[in-house]
Amino acid sequence: MEEILRNVGEYWYVYASMPLLAALIGYVTKILAIEMMFKPLEFVGKPPFLGWQGIVPRRAARMASIACDTMTTKLISPSEIFGRLDADRVAKEIEKPLLDNIEDITRHVATQFQPGLWESMPETVRSLVIARVQRQAPKIVQNIMAAVKDDIDSVFDLKDMIVTNLVRDKALLNRIFREAGDEEFAFIRRSGIYFGAAIGVIQAVAWAVFRSPLIMPLFGLVTGWFTDWLALKMIFNPKQPKRYLGFFEWQGLFLKRRREVAAAYGALIAKEIITPHNIIQAVLRGPTSDKLYAMVQKEVQSVLDAQTGIVRPIVVFAVGSTRYQEMKRAVSTQVMEALPETMLYVEDYAEDAMDIRNTLVTKMQELTTEEFEELLRPAFEQDEWILIAVGATLGFLVGELQLLLVESLTH
Repeated sequence: MEEILRNVGEYWYVYASMPLLAALIGYVTKILAIEMMFKPLEFVGKPPFLGWQGIVPRRAARMASIACDTMTTKLISPSEIFGRLDADRVAKEIEKPLLDNIEDITRHVATQFQPGLWESMPETVRSLVIARVQRQAPKIVQNIMAAVKDDIDSVFDLKDMIVTNLVRDKALLNRIFREAGDEEFAFIRRSGIYFGAAIGVIQAVAWAVFRSPLIMPLFGLVTGWFTDWLALKMIFNPKQPKRYLGFFEWQGLFLKRRREVAAAYGALIAKEIITPHNIIQAVLRGPTSDKLYAMVQKEVQSVLDAQTGIVRPIVVFAVGSTRYQEMKRAVSTQVMEALPETMLYVEDYAEDAMDIRNTLVTKMQELTTEEFEELLRPAFEQDEWILIAVGATLGFLVGELQLLLVESLTH
């Protein structure tokens, strides 16, 4: 004992540095672990094993799919989104650009299929045809909206829209996890300092007693491994508040902050992913857009047949019945092509009517503990053993350097 106390007294600065260095190891390994979760966005190195890509970007499709499953089964549905839109209001919002487009399309198609015929008609007849079709434009919109609402799942794939946007924009996926889990990541970084310092105190005692060369690297390894493992566990466990040692109460930090996380997560999803613009684009250009086109074609051709009655015999005689059908399909196609730009005028109304942000936040706060955990847990759980292993390896290497430093100072 005397020898131990003499050594501690003589090299007190070495022993005092051990908790400090262990705290530094804990802190640095936490920062490294967090950064490795998100960076780099693309694989750097030689695939498949020599190099690294952030865990979240690498698993983007799976993580987006998991998050999407929770959103679409527990939080929001396509029928609920579209059910809040009023067809009359939509028609009113896009009335002017729609009418302008119909006039342009009618003139363009007429001159394309039978040059000279449209120009040879009296202006009053041409204007009458255009006006009659325009008068029916709101009805077209209303009928299409009704058809979409009645069979929304056939024309809109919400999961495909969410996954496609997140996989395409990995930086956005990173931001969702980073912002929603901001306080949890801050806790991980801080915990490395506290846990590391505590382990450093034990390391100093072990070094004073045993003076074994293995102590430094082993304690470095334990510091890097244990602090990573414990911090990740404390974020999600226990699921319900639990008292330890009779006075210390703890609940997984992520679950304890459910209301704040729900607000941040819901706001970000509503702002960046499930937006009126993205929804409209998904309906118009997504994998099921051909079904929407069929609806548009049916409505447009029906209106054309009904409203061109006074000149239809002339047109059919001039161009032939086959070409007349082609003309109607051409009109439908051009109406469909003009819709993305036309629908821009409805986005402000749709944002207010759909109220996606408040819907997401409210329903997220109603999720069970297990359901809520699934929102962010995949980002931590997927390959987290790699992060812990890297922390342990880094801690071991720093421990070796620490051993060299201590031996140089004590000899």
